[in-house]
Amino acid sequence: MRGWLARRSYDSDMVAADFDQTLNAPKAKKPLRQFTIEQVGGERFEIDFPDALAIRDGAAAFVGPGGVPVLFDHESVSRICGE
Repeated sequence: MRGWLARRSYDSDMVAADFDQTLNAPKAKKPLRQFTIEQVGGERFEIDFPDALAIRDGAAAFVGPGGVPVLFDHESVSRICGE
């Protein structure tokens, strides 16, 4: 892994504040480098637009293409993959 994930790896046992910080780091990059969230059950989705992602207190909401919402939290994510 390169970039921000190489410097700060994701740990599925991380606390809410670390989860928030880990997601906010790539979201703030200009331009956004797309990244993928993999949930514990294996479901994956790609964050492709920074304003479509809201993060607070260890929980997050992403509105995907077509207005499809995805809710997830620091306990449901197994991996965050980036470029």
